[in-house]
Amino acid sequence: MKATLLDLNWTFRRGYLDSPAQLSEPGTEVNLPHDGMIGTPVSPDAPAGVDSGYFSGGLTSYTKHIHLPADGAGDCIGLQIDGAMMNATVDVNGSRVGQCHYGYAPFYVDLTDHVTWGGDNRITINLNTAMQPAARWYTGSGLYRGVKLLRGPRVHIVPDGIYLTTREITDTHAFLEGTVEVENAGLTNRMAEVTLTLLREGTEEVSAETRRVLEIPHGERQNARMTMVVPSPQLWDAEHPNIYTVRATVQDLGDYRTHFVPEKNGTIDEAQVLFGIRTVTADPVRGLQINGKTVKLKGGCLHHDNGLLGAVSLREIEERKVRRLKEIGFNAIRTAHNPPSAALIEACDRVGMYVFDEAFDAWFSGKRGGDYHQFFRTDCEKDLTAFVKRDRSHPSVILWSTGNEITERGGLSQGYTVATHLAETVCRLDPSRPISNGICSLWSGLDDQLSAGQNASQNAAGDADSLLWEHVTEPFTNGLDVVGYNYLEDLYEQDHAMYPERVILGSENFPKEIGFRWPMVERLPYVIGDFTWTAWDYIGEAGIGKTAYVDPEDPKAPQQPWDLMPQGTSPYPWRLANDADIDITGIRRPQGDYRSVVWGSEATHVYSMHPDTYGKKEVVSMWGFPGVRSDWNYEGREGAPIEVVVFSRAEEVELLINDKSVGKKPVSTDRPLPCSARFDVTYEPGEVTAISYRAGREVSRDTLVTTGAPARITLLPEKETLRADGHDAVCVEIRITDAEGRIVPNAQIALQAGVTGEGILAGFGSAEPITEEDYTDDTATTCRGRAMAILRSGYVPGRCTLTVSAEGLPTAEATIEIGE
Repeated sequence: MKATLLDLNWTFRRGYLDSPAQLSEPGTEVNLPHDGMIGTPVSPDAPAGVDSGYFSGGLTSYTKHIHLPADGAGDCIGLQIDGAMMNATVDVNGSRVGQCHYGYAPFYVDLTDHVTWGGDNRITINLNTAMQPAARWYTGSGLYRGVKLLRGPRVHIVPDGIYLTTREITDTHAFLEGTVEVENAGLTNRMAEVTLTLLREGTEEVSAETRRVLEIPHGERQNARMTMVVPSPQLWDAEHPNIYTVRATVQDLGDYRTHFVPEKNGTIDEAQVLFGIRTVTADPVRGLQINGKTVKLKGGCLHHDNGLLGAVSLREIEERKVRRLKEIGFNAIRTAHNPPSAALIEACDRVGMYVFDEAFDAWFSGKRGGDYHQFFRTDCEKDLTAFVKRDRSHPSVILWSTGNEITERGGLSQGYTVATHLAETVCRLDPSRPISNGICSLWSGLDDQLSAGQNASQNAAGDADSLLWEHVTEPFTNGLDVVGYNYLEDLYEQDHAMYPERVILGSENFPKEIGFRWPMVERLPYVIGDFTWTAWDYIGEAGIGKTAYVDPEDPKAPQQPWDLMPQGTSPYPWRLANDADIDITGIRRPQGDYRSVVWGSEATHVYSMHPDTYGKKEVVSMWGFPGVRSDWNYEGREGAPIEVVVFSRAEEVELLINDKSVGKKPVSTDRPLPCSARFDVTYEPGEVTAISYRAGREVSRDTLVTTGAPARITLLPEKETLRADGHDAVCVEIRITDAEGRIVPNAQIALQAGVTGEGILAGFGSAEPITEEDYTDDTATTCRGRAMAILRSGYVPGRCTLTVSAEGLPTAEATIEIGE
């Protein structure tokens, strides 16, 4: 069916719209995708508290009027919605035509029998996020992934009806197979010819083509089963993301009664999807293989929000995210813990990133009162099917997940049976990929008898000697090709001895432990990778990553990591999880530098600890990271003791302060932080240089300097032009610099932004995890000398100019061209 973006000029209102009379009430004109929560006030009384970053939900509606030409009468028409947060109901001309409870699931609403051809049609979509807390993180609200209008003839390709996979690759050819699902919404049995064409992406160069004729009874759907041989195929993997377009056409040939009655000028329908030629297998001997080559997944978990934009998903922003992750060394993401946006999947296809594609965070037993568990029994099969059908042709998706830390992992509420059924459902829809599930320790999920004596702290390790975890979760793994272990690395070798056929994946792991966990992942062939929590910072689960420096004799101070859980230590206005390799503005944090070194980077990274922390006990939450800083500005602390920390994979590191060596130290290979060296020195302003050596030769070096006072605002747009399609965006890094152009790392400067021209200020803020600032307004305060502005294009070509000012500093300006 022909797809038309329907994202321009919707009327957004707060409250539930249930009567045409309410249409006279004022609303706000918005373009989709749109998050109706991100611009609302935060409050210490927010029902979800730290879960949502102190945002609250509510009732909202979106309304749009569309005119359908009279010559379309007889066609099929509907709305394709990639995700609507949440409990969405769709009305057309006042009539209820569809709903979807799950805020992350794609869904299609058939409008054919409800629209007026040749006249105006009102579409109203109501959303309800008032049942808070609705998740363990910030959900956002509204039509945050956009809407398409699909239109086609009575014999047409169903939405997401193209499925193609690679059966085999030889030195000279690729052998593909798949299906095209065709629907006959007419009144008679029809014969149709389906053509499947493989094109090099962005061209009309045909790499292969095949045809099939089939009968589709009236009111039914049929699959055209296709095979295709591709000579000299260009293979897809994360390092070589070679993309094809699969185009399917279906031509209505005529009636079938007791024989075929051909008709001239039969209708033609068309659809297409991105595709890449690649195979994926997993076994305990060779591990995960992509195109026959063993790959270890260097993975990161991602929540769905986009920081300053809230939940809004734009392809440009998703592509930027994937590129930044690849710079660290990531080759895989896990879509925690729900279906991602189509824009993110396309970005992974194009940039080259493996995807561990996840369906659910809860089944029958909820984790929060307002979450999806209320609808799982009735909706899970529908939502799982829509999710898999949307993503199953995309080459970046290499592994499915049916859930995360599911309470039923111990068998409660028919958990074993449901686990098998979900795996079988996925396998029926896509037998070409392995299926997994992220299983955690038994801090929940047992009945009253078995739970007695268990450590109830979230993701606390259990008693490995008891083998209780192995015994109660074994039936849950039925149907899984890869068993996901959340925070259970110490069980890998023991469990391999018990289950030698099992393929293990570190589906979720503590970020600070990568240094001593990764060598084990590399060593064990049956362990196919590791996914950190998390790769990119997010809103909600506020303060799950934090570090405290305390007097060990203080009985009221936190003394161990579990004492820093958010519920007791993240009061308002904590907002961000603060646990990731990259902050919400896309700037790499020290944690990301450390991971890049563990994964093989030869770079050296030097950091300081704040002098106030010297001599105190460091308590790092399980999802936290030591509080190192890219900072040598400690005015007034001259002569004070201070610690310098260096990340390096060399043999030894020398530290120089103002060109004077303070000594060399071997790089640690032991817990808790291998690939690091620490120096106790006396603070003096100037320059600190760390030099890494291997076999006596310099490998690399890094420097910290004491900067001057803030002197200017520097704007760094990441590109100079935007497309006038309403979906393009540019991130503009804002730096507070001294007279020599160096970032002032301790600068907290209040900024004012303004935008003129054809674009809008879609987001404005910093990576500060504790804040009341509104990312949708024109004020923000820098964090560590940085902030970010995101400009989004409209639908009119022209120019967009950003100005940023601050008291006592010259105003800065950047202009972006917006073209057709």
